[in-house]
Amino acid sequence: MRSLRLGLPLAALFTGVALLFTAPAAHAADTPLRDLAAARGKVIGTAVTGSKLTGTYGDLAGGQFSSLTPGNAMKWGTVEPTQGTFDWTEADQIVAFAQAHHQQVRGHTLVWHSQNPGWLTNGTWTPAQLGSLLQNHISTEVGRYKGEITAWDVVNEPFNEDGTYRSTIWYDGLGSDYIANALTWAHAADPAAKLYINDYNVEGVDAKSTALYDLVKSLKAAGVPIDGVGLQAHLILGQIPATLQQNIQRFADLGVDVAITELDVRMALPSDSSKLAQQKADFKSVVAACAAVIRCVNVTVWGFTDSDSWVDSTFPGYGAATPYDANYAPKPAYYGIAEALGGTTTTPPTGACTAAYAVSSQWNTGFTGQVTIACSGASLTSWKVNWTYGAGQQITQAWNATCTQSGASVSCANASYNGTVADGSSVTFGFNASWTGSNPVPTVTLG
Repeated sequence: MRSLRLGLPLAALFTGVALLFTAPAAHAADTPLRDLAAARGKVIGTAVTGSKLTGTYGDLAGGQFSSLTPGNAMKWGTVEPTQGTFDWTEADQIVAFAQAHHQQVRGHTLVWHSQNPGWLTNGTWTPAQLGSLLQNHISTEVGRYKGEITAWDVVNEPFNEDGTYRSTIWYDGLGSDYIANALTWAHAADPAAKLYINDYNVEGVDAKSTALYDLVKSLKAAGVPIDGVGLQAHLILGQIPATLQQNIQRFADLGVDVAITELDVRMALPSDSSKLAQQKADFKSVVAACAAVIRCVNVTVWGFTDSDSWVDSTFPGYGAATPYDANYAPKPAYYGIAEALGGTTTTPPTGACTAAYAVSSQWNTGFTGQVTIACSGASLTSWKVNWTYGAGQQITQAWNATCTQSGASVSCANASYNGTVADGSSVTFGFNASWTGSNPVPTVTLG
């Protein structure tokens, strides 16, 4: 890195700045994922946050996906935070959005050891009381949405990694029969809904997935209403189980449907082109495994954009786990899904949109800079640029963009009125910043 002194020509102050962009024209022209999935007899879904179902987030959720799963809105702690007092606001919002966009809804989740209300987990219950509470919860929630929910994750995460039953309020209080009872009660409340048992780390053939297999087999033999199994598929980059398709097939052979219910592929941050390419291959292989089995009916991603993912806060140092980046730009993973569903995709040309940094004026303690975003061969509907300062420069004011700075790292996103950059055009934003001693060219970053 070289230092810039007063008196250097302004041309010497130009440099590249990493550019992240949203919804390029090529993406808009691609066949939506929901249409590709329908052509294969499949459903493609996403978990959603109800309050975000507007703007670009709502457009993508409604346009690309044929099924929605409430990320948290239907969990017990959300819908009945105080005993006998119900809050269906977000759940109703998601169901209404899905109906308006001709989508299925996957109910999630009725019986789980986590995200239960304090009044339930802190109570002292006899087995009879606990069973009554569970039956009432299932009957109330499933009954409320009778005819509106295609499938329910009735029982969530019942097993330990070694295939033994997880110690939970339900297993400890009611024994393993709580599973059959929950399915029976859900079926009584809505006989048309498909009923699933859902778990993680059951994607390949191993002790945990075999325990799930044996449970489903025994429930089927006993006449308990069980329609499917959900393989959550919270996966790590490059670690897709080799036996995934075999495992899907063995469940299908039991006479039940299979769904990939919570797919994401997390990577160690920061992301780079190599990791994104591997992520594309991983998403493609999971979706292809489902597409190859007739009774694998649904693939749901657990949030479609990195800005709405649970991964970063749950696995420190990991993230970038979904098919879209935080600015709603399709990542290579999006195209991997599309290709696995038989689509032909047009990836935006590399370098079609660029950003250039310049200092337009400079004085003893500060300077004015500007960044120009230009496109040739693609277009943008929103944008974000990032750079790293090398000598303690601090942005004090910005216009035509919203800029934030953390240490030396700067991130600027478009204002509401200048996100669109047409093919062959450009937009510019400016800022004032302070400096002392030197004002070196910002470090070029990627992604």
